[in-house]
This record gives sequence, C-alpha cells and structure tokens, in this order.
Amino acid sequence: MPVPWLTVLQNVPWTEVIRNAPKVADGARKLWQAVGKKPQADAETPLAVDTSADAAALQARVGTLEAAIADLHTQMIASSELIKALADQNAQLIARIESNRQRWRWSAGALAATAVVAAVALVLVFLWRQPHV
Repeated sequence: MPVPWLTVLQNVPWTEVIRNAPKVADGARKLWQAVGKKPQADAETPLAVDTSADAAALQARVGTLEAAIADLHTQMIASSELIKALADQNAQLIARIESNRQRWRWSAGALAATAVVAAVALVLVFLWRQPHV
C-alpha cells in the first residue's frame, strides 16, 4: 500500500531539517568555492615528459602536480564532511519516520481494540433491550 506523499512530508521533522540546513548549505558553499576557484586543466599541457627538459623543469612540474594532489585531497575531505552531514541528517529523518510508523501502528491497534469493545457493547445493548419471551 503506497504512502501518500503529503503524509510523508507531514512526518518529516522540519525543525531539525531547518536547524541543520545552514550547516549543510555552508559545507556545500565551501566545497563549491574550493572546486570553483581552480582553473580547469589546460588541454594543451603535454602529458608526456620531454626527454630534453632539464631537471629544474621536471622538478617544477612535480611540485605543481603535488600541489594539485594536495588540493584534491582537501576537496575530498570537504566532500566527505558534507556527505557525512547529509548522511547524519538522513539518519535522523529515517529514525523519525520509523518512530512515527511505530506510533501509527500502536494507534491503529488501539483503534481496532476500541472498535471491538464498541461492537461488543453495541451487541450487548441490543440483546439486553430485546423483549424476553
């Protein structure tokens, strides 16, 4: 039995989502700034090392590549932190949905028990009001 989207959206803990939204947005903004500032790799940069290049040019290129690797590592850490924040928020949402599901289950059970008691009471009232022969 599919759950209507309106019911799902009503069960979302919006206060927690709103409270955590600035953290998630700030993380995403930092990540975007870190990624957006860097120029794209130059397509004209030769991939093969020229054998006639001197050691200083090779050392400079290795230094540039090490800096790029360090920057990528920093971006990876920032991405991981953002993903962790999103995962934590998702876990909170899932826990809240599970809690609401359990409450609905208990409420449905209580409603069913009340309906049974009401039906038995109604039957007893009708039996008691019938004239005895």
